[in-house]
Amino acid sequence: MSRAGRDAEVRFGAEGAQRRGVSTAGVDHSGRWLAAIALACLAAVGAALVSQHLYGMEPCPWCVLQRLIFVAIAAVCAIGLAWRSAIGRALAGTLVLLLGLGGIASALWQHFYAAPSGSCNLTLADKIINGLRLDALIPDVFAPRATCADAAVSLFGVPYDFWSLALFVAIAAAALVVLTGRRNR
Repeated sequence: MSRAGRDAEVRFGAEGAQRRGVSTAGVDHSGRWLAAIALACLAAVGAALVSQHLYGMEPCPWCVLQRLIFVAIAAVCAIGLAWRSAIGRALAGTLVLLLGLGGIASALWQHFYAAPSGSCNLTLADKIINGLRLDALIPDVFAPRATCADAAVSLFGVPYDFWSLALFVAIAAAALVVLTGRRNR
């Protein structure tokens, strides 16, 4: 690539370079993926808080655990964005993937085991939330206020835990893109 091509790519990004016919094979898009993941996670927590505080949909311990996982993923993405090295992005991608898999397990457990049981008191989710004392520190966000059976509600005919599951699956897939995206170099 010529010096002018490299300068144009730096000034206008990968999209501008592609329009001008400059190769973008070595461009790293992991930062954009991490930013998108973080925004999606924060939007999910925001939607959950709107559902809770405006529409009275109180969260159970598994709902709150999933909020915590979304916040943790957003924090890891922010660290990955700040740590601009290949190791930082790879570490962030790996942690996001692991947290996404944990979120998938949490949503599946909530739907298939916790919600039908009627009580989710003293489950793993409850122990994690109580152990971290987040319910006392930030009760409007992290305090469970309903049983799993009471929190089993739907949005557009789809259970809330499946919406969460779908986002965790998308996050895990995006984390794989972050981890494998550097192979083009």
